[in-house]
Amino acid sequence: MKKIEAIIRPEKLEPVRTALAEIGVFGMTVSEVSGRGRQMGITLQWRVGEYRVEFLPKVKIEAVVLDEDVGKTLNVIVRKARTGDRGDGKIFVLPVDNAIRIRTGDEGESAI
Repeated sequence: MKKIEAIIRPEKLEPVRTALAEIGVFGMTVSEVSGRGRQMGITLQWRVGEYRVEFLPKVKIEAVVLDEDVGKTLNVIVRKARTGDRGDGKIFVLPVDNAIRIRTGDEGESAI
């Protein structure tokens, strides 16, 4: 099992969520986060002059999937979240040793 953490633009959440459901990935956790990458934030103009926004609003999607589903899950996220502009986000893939469904006590793959 792998945990996929995708940090994407907020406006891309619904297309990504819909596409993940279409391939059978239903369970996920979504958090509103803020961050920055190599662009180091953005500079904006306002009436009184320029100001810098260091951390931009993003959405973090976390999902645990079976090893055989990692490739198609990553492809869907990249395809639906990409705009081609800086700030599209990042995806991290981490190993998961175990999962336990609290309600039933199921462990491992049957828990996800």
